[in-house]
Amino acid sequence: MTLLCADIGNSHTTLGLLDAGVVLDHWRVATDERRTADEWAVLLRGLLARSAAGDRVTGVAVCATVPAVLHEWRDMLVREFASAPHVVVEPGVRTGVPVLVDNPREVGADRIVNALAAATLYDGPAIVVDFGTATTFDVVSARGEYLGGAIAPGIDISLEALGRRGAQLRKVELLRPRTVIAKNTVEALQSGLVFGFASQVDGIVARIVGELAVPLAGVNVVATGGLAPIVVDECASFTDHQPWLTLLGLELVFGRNR
Repeated sequence: MTLLCADIGNSHTTLGLLDAGVVLDHWRVATDERRTADEWAVLLRGLLARSAAGDRVTGVAVCATVPAVLHEWRDMLVREFASAPHVVVEPGVRTGVPVLVDNPREVGADRIVNALAAATLYDGPAIVVDFGTATTFDVVSARGEYLGGAIAPGIDISLEALGRRGAQLRKVELLRPRTVIAKNTVEALQSGLVFGFASQVDGIVARIVGELAVPLAGVNVVATGGLAPIVVDECASFTDHQPWLTLLGLELVFGRNR
């Protein structure tokens, strides 16, 4: 079975073709709330036509944090993938993940999907750090329960905010600077963002591990998300970098709801 998985985020949509845990093909496109169901259909047909597995799609799994885009996807799925079963991750869909927070319906579908993937792929408690529009920290118990987490502003929106509010600051390419002590404005911005976010990750992870009251060596800390490569090598906390964690989780959810 070739499954089309779509993780619709605030800024980007990650698409992948999966077969039994193997990512056969993948794409990352802008999430545009103005894009209609017909436009999504044209975009998807073009991407699938470029893939050797594109004509073998037998199911679709979707999670979304943008309701307007999800509405268009529902319309598109009915018309373009009418013969293929599809699963949209939302309240009522079986994930097998107990959500132990005050209001489970408030938790983003992508965070639950990540928790399922982490609980399935890694032993023991896990922390998933997803670098997207926001940087989210999600905590999974050794029993596969979603315990909660933290949300911080993402790398890109932090850089955009500096550019808007700083009269002499501008948006720069997010690269590792030569040194922490920068000698020019561009590298000063890069230093603050790259090393600042790395320190933020290590600090929050250390606090989470402290609250879990377990040894750090027994916790899997997994990086994912489109912006993870910017800081993952600067963090001391990560035990793994799995860029396709959400797609793998979507495949697991689809299997539980067939």
